[in-house]
Amino acid sequence: MKDSIDYGVCRLSVVSMRREAAHRSEQVSQLLFGDHYDVLEESKDKAWLKIITYYDQCEGWIETLQHHSITREYFDHINRADFKITTDLTSSILYNKSPLLILMGSVIPISASELFKMEEQFAFNGEAKTLGAKRDAESLINTAMKYLNAPALTGGKSPFGMDAPGLIQMAFKINGYRLGRTLPEQQKQGREVNSLQEGRTGDVAFFTVRGTRVPHAGILLHDQKVLHVFGRVRLDFCYEDGILNSESKIYTHELVTIRRLLAE
Repeated sequence: MKDSIDYGVCRLSVVSMRREAAHRSEQVSQLLFGDHYDVLEESKDKAWLKIITYYDQCEGWIETLQHHSITREYFDHINRADFKITTDLTSSILYNKSPLLILMGSVIPISASELFKMEEQFAFNGEAKTLGAKRDAESLINTAMKYLNAPALTGGKSPFGMDAPGLIQMAFKINGYRLGRTLPEQQKQGREVNSLQEGRTGDVAFFTVRGTRVPHAGILLHDQKVLHVFGRVRLDFCYEDGILNSESKIYTHELVTIRRLLAE
């Protein structure tokens, strides 16, 4: 990784990360409020910054106007602190005495211990949990189901736009598990489950789009259901042959493998 030239933390509800330093470039991921990052590079016109997120080492470009600079000292404190992560679809906070809407999965600098350095002023009274506290499969599913019907959006990880790895990463993150941002990264985590019959609620099933090698994934639920992103976050059936669309009754994805990511 290149040396950092600055450090930052997201202080907006959501910020797009682009593959290249241009608005027309593909969105690779998003920053939610509280996500922190290293700044690696500045574009020649100084309008864009290339960053790498601390949480999942995802690289992309953000607008300089949406960058909030912090000291290395405060950056290191965030790395060590066990802050709170929001569990409501949307919450309102007062940030520097101004109201701001934030989305589920945002990280707010509230912990059991005093802040190392009170650089900012917050007021928050919504629902949240400690970021590192691991919860069970039931909690994971309850979290994931809150995203139901969120529209599909490449690079998205919010209730207003979500991609397949974003759904999985955010559901697990809110419940205390740290996953990669891409499906190939996630497929290497946890342990393999031998068959669908041995699968449990909360396991992650990996697929390919039928007739292609395009990767896909979803979270297994009870009653042979899978929650995944296909046009929107939706519920379909999962069998050995893959995902059976509950509306068209057509198989859309082929099952590749199942991974158990929750603690046993």
